[in-house]
Amino acid sequence: MEGKQQQELGPLGPAVSTGDDRRSEEGRDAAGGGTQGRPLGPTPSQSRFQVDLVAEGAGRPVDEPRKASGEGGVAGKGSEEAKGRFRVNFVDPSASDESPGEPGGGSSEGGNVSFQNGGDTVLSEGSLHSGGHHHYYYDTHTNTYYLRTFGHNTMDAVPRIDYYRHTAADLGEKLIRPSLAELHDELDKEPFEDGYANGEEGTPAGEASATYTPDSKGVVKFGWIKGVLVRCMLNIWGVMLFIRLSWIVGQAGIGLSVLVIGMATVVTTITGLSTSAIATNGFVRGGGAYYLISRSLGPEFGGAIGLIFAFANAVAVAMYVVGFAETVVELLKENGTLMIDEMNDIRIIGAITVVVLLGISVAGMEWEAKAQIVLLVILILAIGDFVIGTFIPLDSKKPKGFFGYKAEIFMENFGPDFRDEETFFSVFAIFFPAATGILAGANISGDLADPQSAIPRGTLLAILITTLVYVGIAVSVGSCVVRDATGNVNNTIVTELTNCTTAACKLNYDFSSCQTGCHYGLMNNFQVMSMVSGFAPLITAGIFSATLSSALASLVSAPKIFQALCKDNIYPGFQMFARGYGKNNEPLRGYLLTFLIALGFILIAELNVIAPIISNFFLASYALINFSVFHASLAKSPGWRPAFKYYNMWISLVGAILCCIVMFVINWWAALLTYVIVLGLYIYVTYKKPDVNWGSSTQALTYLNALQHSIRLSGVEDHVKNFRPQCLIMTGAPNARPALLHLVHAFTKNVGLMICGHVHMGPRRQAIKELSTDLAKYQRWLIKNKMKAFYAPVHAEDLRDGGQYLMQAAGLGRMRPNTLVVGFKKNWRQGDMRDVETYINLFHDAFDIQYGVVVIRLKEGLDVSHLQGQELLSSQEKSPCTKDVIVKVDYSKKTETDTSIAFAPSSSERTSALHKEENEDGKTTTQPLLKKDSKSTSPLNLADQRLLDASTQFQKKQGKSNIDVWWLFDDGGLTLLIPYLITTKKKWKDCKIRVFIGGKINRIDHDRRAMATLLSKFRIDFSDIMVLGDINTKPKKENIAAFEEMIEPFRLHEDDKEQEAADKLKEDEPWRITDNELELYKTKTYRQIRLNELLKEHSSMANIIVMSLPVARKGAVSSALYMAWLEALSKDLPPVLLVRGNHQSVLTFYS
Repeated sequence: MEGKQQQELGPLGPAVSTGDDRRSEEGRDAAGGGTQGRPLGPTPSQSRFQVDLVAEGAGRPVDEPRKASGEGGVAGKGSEEAKGRFRVNFVDPSASDESPGEPGGGSSEGGNVSFQNGGDTVLSEGSLHSGGHHHYYYDTHTNTYYLRTFGHNTMDAVPRIDYYRHTAADLGEKLIRPSLAELHDELDKEPFEDGYANGEEGTPAGEASATYTPDSKGVVKFGWIKGVLVRCMLNIWGVMLFIRLSWIVGQAGIGLSVLVIGMATVVTTITGLSTSAIATNGFVRGGGAYYLISRSLGPEFGGAIGLIFAFANAVAVAMYVVGFAETVVELLKENGTLMIDEMNDIRIIGAITVVVLLGISVAGMEWEAKAQIVLLVILILAIGDFVIGTFIPLDSKKPKGFFGYKAEIFMENFGPDFRDEETFFSVFAIFFPAATGILAGANISGDLADPQSAIPRGTLLAILITTLVYVGIAVSVGSCVVRDATGNVNNTIVTELTNCTTAACKLNYDFSSCQTGCHYGLMNNFQVMSMVSGFAPLITAGIFSATLSSALASLVSAPKIFQALCKDNIYPGFQMFARGYGKNNEPLRGYLLTFLIALGFILIAELNVIAPIISNFFLASYALINFSVFHASLAKSPGWRPAFKYYNMWISLVGAILCCIVMFVINWWAALLTYVIVLGLYIYVTYKKPDVNWGSSTQALTYLNALQHSIRLSGVEDHVKNFRPQCLIMTGAPNARPALLHLVHAFTKNVGLMICGHVHMGPRRQAIKELSTDLAKYQRWLIKNKMKAFYAPVHAEDLRDGGQYLMQAAGLGRMRPNTLVVGFKKNWRQGDMRDVETYINLFHDAFDIQYGVVVIRLKEGLDVSHLQGQELLSSQEKSPCTKDVIVKVDYSKKTETDTSIAFAPSSSERTSALHKEENEDGKTTTQPLLKKDSKSTSPLNLADQRLLDASTQFQKKQGKSNIDVWWLFDDGGLTLLIPYLITTKKKWKDCKIRVFIGGKINRIDHDRRAMATLLSKFRIDFSDIMVLGDINTKPKKENIAAFEEMIEPFRLHEDDKEQEAADKLKEDEPWRITDNELELYKTKTYRQIRLNELLKEHSSMANIIVMSLPVARKGAVSSALYMAWLEALSKDLPPVLLVRGNHQSVLTFYS
């Protein structure tokens, strides 16, 4: 019944949820029969849809109850065979509810849909969950695909969080919004011809989101107190608090001690603010500092810091455990119960401790969090115990230097008293590691319920609380305890002394004997806090708690960071550590590795050397976090908009510089070592170029710099000294003509712009679709093959239109092409002469737009795309996926001939490129795809084999040979500049330039000297200059006969026809050669034939020949005659570049 009603109502659906329509809707519901009892109003009507993949042949099951899987309700089963269409499940919770109040009914989820102005439906995050409702399936291939939006018949979707997800997340599945093509394209019977409803390829992420629904039961997530505040406080309060702080006060005095704490706090607070800014700029996953830095600055810095930060945390476990073991051994020594000796006892106790800590960590995050809270309670009790002790001065403690709060002691201890070669900076270096640990919360970002709010609140509050406690204890201990005390009760002063200078003397104690050395007082006794406290064992428990909690935090942080690093596959060798186990995705392999590293360093048991390196590793991370914020703000990326607003890019920069300074203050050699390691890892990752794209600020800044420089360049007038050939090459698909690409790259690489133009012809809809896929594919191909070039595809009716579009619109500002490069049209006599007309008109258009023109000819040809096709056909049998790939049609209306211009690539070319992308996993070479040793390919004929060899000739190092420059006509110097630029490249540096010029037979020496003078002024090296006095000699008869035979099919022979018939034929076929034209340009024709004879005589052994391109007057010389000139001039020669500049000077001898 419900299904019938749906069909009657059409695409509008059974419930229209705008204000005034509700009454009529109610009546319609009653008529429907199956929907009585549906509550009125918007409360239960959850207008939502979700997109499921459906099998191609599946029907439309209507009214089929289906249990939603997980929280998202995505059907996972059908997605394997469902290669493309959407099914839109319209979820109407009220259809299954008898009354609004029933348990599990729609009203229990009510409130998720609210109605704002005009009945706009707004879905809250809670409305993403559905359970046990009827789903109505609408197939996209029928008109029922239209969905209800604002109660109207439209496909457009309302804004919704699920469209912006990357992959399946805890709160719901990723949905795909209707594509622009679906909304905009004309309707036809088969709207999605590529099998993908969105016009998108089936991306792994998309497939994952369709099949995977997260199981969130049993996953432990922490709030900001348990997850961040507790961890940070425990990590910051270390052993320093109880053992070293009193000594620092003794050395630096109260005033400078507070300054030391303040300086450390400034560094950590700035870093805390920066961390907060990055953490609130988008969703934060696991990986802590590594995740924050890598997603901000990119994989190079992220990969370097991730590795050293994970290692630093692993070694920090050893440092803290050894601190704990040392305290235990001290207690054993006092009681005389040492097991072996001090060193080995530390190793034994340390090893046992780290095994216990590993057990707690592996048991799960929940156990580890409980242990942290117990340790925090002990730590706070120990601090309280000390504070209470300061107010209870006992007479028994006075000989040891503790007198309670006294103004005399405060005044005496306020100033510094550095001893044993200590300085302010050495004391600061000892204290600073006590301030680190602020990233303890951020390091487990993946285990936080809401990292965006938890990290800023927890980290900054922890810094505030711990700083206040440090300052409070420093002032407190400095006001109660004198610097030196003997501990001898007999040192009391009985008779009053008149010349008392020390505070102890004023308090009736004489510790003057301490100049030789005492064991008590701030300077001499590290256990001052135990002595002062009300109950000394509690301070020992505090020391245990501080060391063990820091060790535990580091033991958890290191594997989590390392796991995130390995998941990103930046270091492929560590891939095995990416795997997680259990509900919480625990990195058990990482725990084991961290345990082994920690155990190794515990067995060394001498951590005075390793401690400064760890501090420097942490500081390097802090410096880069600060720099990340500065860099992101500087790049002005629209994606940089942190929710946390209390940061400043310049303060972050100051923070980064301070971190670098502090690294040197702590230990200069450790700082240098850290820099070397970070730089080494950075270079390694940069060299490896991991295939990731995280939208880093490095990308944003690169774009901004390019934009600013392009605009600045636009304001600069062109100058002849700065001229560079900026080439638009009509390559078609770049991999179809490798020789053309490599030869032009030889003179544009690191010098000028190179744009690969590709004209797509054929039906517009198909061509436009190909443009976007080709753009990404071929630009990636150029980058992978180290081609410094851009790919520019256009759609046009024919090649001439496409060429005009490219010449007029390609480039940006001053970075625009000024030279058109085309391959020679080798098959022009066999093909359609209209194509020749189009080809020659390209030259005319280029000259009209003031472009230079370069025509490149290889006698073997340039186009290797038909060879790629052969390879495809042979591999089709082996590769089952290929049959799905061959869907493209050749619209160029040409047989696949060896033409060197950018006709739309044939289907074989396109599919071979696709096939290559799939099967070679992107590891393409610059060589054609044909593998010579492939057993399945049919053997190549001789011509194809030569073509294949010729296509790679410019990739090899060119030996000691000549580049012959036939500079017959002055075109501004481009004919000379191009060969010079070629010789500056490494592969061509052994080649020498020989210059050939035309001259009169009686002035040969004079012309040679004039040219030598000109070349020396241009500072262009040459090996020889040859003056040709016999250019105008009549060519050999056989060559003239061969030329006439070549042009015979293209002649008009108007003298043999009636005037009217001849005129009509010329109008229909404008490329025909008239008798009058042939007679008029006879001298020029003979010159081309004669030049070919001279070229064969002088330059047949040259590596390449660069020659002036003859110019044909537009409208006067027919296309066939001009093509015949080029053919006659360049046939049967080494590679030839026919060059004609735009007759503006490109060389100058002025400085």
